[in-house]
Amino acid sequence: MTLPDGPTAGGERAGAVNGNSGVLSTGDGARIEQRTLVLPPDALKPALTQDALGGLHNLPHLDSAVFEGRDDALKALADLPSTGMGIVAQSVKGMGGVGKSTLVLHHARRHLASGRGPVWWIPGESPEGVTAGLAELAVALNPVHVAMPLEEAAGWAVSWLQGRSDWLVVLDNVEDSTPLQSLLGRLSTGQVLISTRRDLRNRGIGTVLTLDTLHPQASLTVLRNLTGRRTDADTRHLPDLANELGHLPLGLQQAGAYLAQTRTDPLDYLVRLREDPATILATAPPGDPHQRTIARLWSVTFAALQNTDPNAVRLLHILAYLAPTPLPRSVLDTALPKRQDIDRALGLLAAYSMITLTDTTVTMHRLLQAVLRATTPPAQASEKPRRMLPLWRRSKPQFLPHVRDITVTVLRRAAQREDPCEVGSWPYWQELLPHVLAIADRHSTHNPGSELAQLLGSTGLFMRLRGQARQALPLVQRALTITETALGPDHPDTSICLNNVAATFSGLGRYLEALPLVQRALTITETALGPDHPDTALCLSNLSRTLGALGWHNDALPLVQRALTITETALGPDHPNTATCLNNLTQTLCALARHNDALPLVQRALTITETALGPDHPDTATCLNNLARTLGALGWHNDALPLEQQALTITETALGPDHPDTATCLNNLAQTLGALARHNDALPLEQQALTITETALGPDHPDTAIRLGNLATTFRALGRHNDALPLDQRALTITETTLGPDHPDTALRLNNLATTFSGLGRHLEALPLVQRALTINETALGPDHPDTAICLGNLAGTFSGLGRHLEALPLDQRALTITETALGPDHPDTATCLNNLATTFRALGRHNDALPLDQRALTITETTLGPDHPRTTLRLANLVRLQMAIADERGTS
Repeated sequence: MTLPDGPTAGGERAGAVNGNSGVLSTGDGARIEQRTLVLPPDALKPALTQDALGGLHNLPHLDSAVFEGRDDALKALADLPSTGMGIVAQSVKGMGGVGKSTLVLHHARRHLASGRGPVWWIPGESPEGVTAGLAELAVALNPVHVAMPLEEAAGWAVSWLQGRSDWLVVLDNVEDSTPLQSLLGRLSTGQVLISTRRDLRNRGIGTVLTLDTLHPQASLTVLRNLTGRRTDADTRHLPDLANELGHLPLGLQQAGAYLAQTRTDPLDYLVRLREDPATILATAPPGDPHQRTIARLWSVTFAALQNTDPNAVRLLHILAYLAPTPLPRSVLDTALPKRQDIDRALGLLAAYSMITLTDTTVTMHRLLQAVLRATTPPAQASEKPRRMLPLWRRSKPQFLPHVRDITVTVLRRAAQREDPCEVGSWPYWQELLPHVLAIADRHSTHNPGSELAQLLGSTGLFMRLRGQARQALPLVQRALTITETALGPDHPDTSICLNNVAATFSGLGRYLEALPLVQRALTITETALGPDHPDTALCLSNLSRTLGALGWHNDALPLVQRALTITETALGPDHPNTATCLNNLTQTLCALARHNDALPLVQRALTITETALGPDHPDTATCLNNLARTLGALGWHNDALPLEQQALTITETALGPDHPDTATCLNNLAQTLGALARHNDALPLEQQALTITETALGPDHPDTAIRLGNLATTFRALGRHNDALPLDQRALTITETTLGPDHPDTALRLNNLATTFSGLGRHLEALPLVQRALTINETALGPDHPDTAICLGNLAGTFSGLGRHLEALPLDQRALTITETALGPDHPDTATCLNNLATTFRALGRHNDALPLDQRALTITETTLGPDHPRTTLRLANLVRLQMAIADERGTS
């Protein structure tokens, strides 16, 4: 059976997940290094007060002051319930351009004016957009949520809404409500209003308000108000114009804006509209009659814009390839040579109602975007991929790049302003995300430039760091394909893309798929830049971490040693990157149980970091935690304790008492107190760490699962298995939901839960859990991974608990073989496997077979951990009991 000191899922294993305090995998492109995310003191504002909630909103700007003919529809929306329980989502249905969003926006502003907030507007075209919108609500409610993965932030927002009433959430332009069914079922204490072109009846949607075009009299009122024409003589042709436009609100708005801006006679405009200029509509736009109406309007407006300000037309085409969501105006800063040209062109477009313009954002209606894209000529066949695209060439216009490529260049330059590795930049990146996804979707695969690859790679890095590894994977894979095609398989940029894909695979627990990618990236970098280049050192570190994740620490060791040598030579012995390499080497040595070799390295890393960054820097706290872990592994827990207390003080001062890194430090301190058998002292720290993590990252975040597992471990150590059980069950549910049923962390949670069941004597319930955990690890990590050996040991322990020792025996033997081969004959984990196998032999009455195993286990433990380590005491006690049993047998024989 597995003894309490062994590497069971509930003990050391749960603590080891969090052991690398505050360290995240980040980097520039594919250059992954270990670094602590540091926020300036004023980066996170306090959470909103209760009084401020009623005024919280993110409603878009009203695109027109004219709003007619919708009184009955507004009343119908006002009569919908918004307070209570079991409220069903409602929808406003209508064709594009009919004014659905405008109607809902007016209703939302009235709801907000009554003090019933928050009111939150979310683009509903895709489930990812809805998730992002809910995450933005979480950040608005409490800025600490900016650091959490998107899905968990969204989950926190939903939980927050569930506990309140009288709020309004708008899902604008939903195409398919099926992926939203589970969300809509949870949002039932306030008002959810959906605008859509689809019929969502019988899909969990309540009232469906169908919006049609305007009544002729309302159309006439709209045109009169927009144009300022009041007399019968001035307005006699307006009814004909409204009829020509099909009484479509978007068409009326744009036509009225044109007439007001140009002071054109309505009859002249009507004649020109009916002519339908062939030069503009050479490509017939697809779509419904409303889209064709907008195309005809655009044909007339185009000529006026082209004559007045050609820059306005250029900006319109760029906006057509982006998302129909607010775009930060700063993104367009490089779209034209001068900022004043941009501002003037945007002002003109707003005057013509081509866009909705605010002080900070610009938005174009999706219907106009579709028309513009449909009427844009295709790319020239001779167009070739290029690394940098000029935005506009004033000579030889026949060689202008396609507007799609210009849009990529504009977005890439905007993306370069903020590092996706910095948490403070994430709100900016979140605003860019829908536009990057839009241009990626609309960019043909014919001769894509490397600029698109760079944009996709940076966006994929942001999404992975934000916890969206699954969504990031197709982006970084496409970036790799583009780069390899454009620049060749041996280019350094191809290496960067390979590392990005590998890091994303690793984030999904798919290490075997990551391995050949990091190996190839190293080969490319070493060949292109040389064996002693710092980038080669980074690739070596990436490969060593992948090997370590697979349990191949002996193979990882020479790589991380070489990375240290290269970095130290290139950057100097006192550079922070050298400290990072020292920490990486320390972790590999500790995995090989060479804690005495690791100790001076981690001490040196601390000295370098403290000198370079200061004694109160969060990276210094990370090094203190790493040193404490090494001391703890040597059994020197009393020496580790003040270091972890100091790390906690630094982190709490630098990042705040409610920061996730503070929770990690609390967890580390609790683990050390537990190792000192001070479980009652550890318990409130674990509980506080759980509270911080759950508040900051959400109740469904993987880190919350880690905290739950660690708290359950402390309860088990206190003999409170009934208290541990619901925590382990919840931790398993979270991990399985967020990371998948086949992720190694899911196997860890299964082992934890099985350990708790066994502690309650419920071995039959534990058995299928450890069997499933073994299957997961064997499939994900391989049959010879040390974690597979742990699962084998746990399964053997469960069989022994059921009295099935003969079934346990071959499992213990196989676990010993794997561990000894992977970690070496003198590793402490090998001693644990020896002890487990000896325990099974003792249960079978085979004391003489157990004796050499117990003796060897004691020798290894005493040599590696010292004579005063708790494990050494346990090994000695096991051996003494066995020797007494053998003596008793001899005495009775």
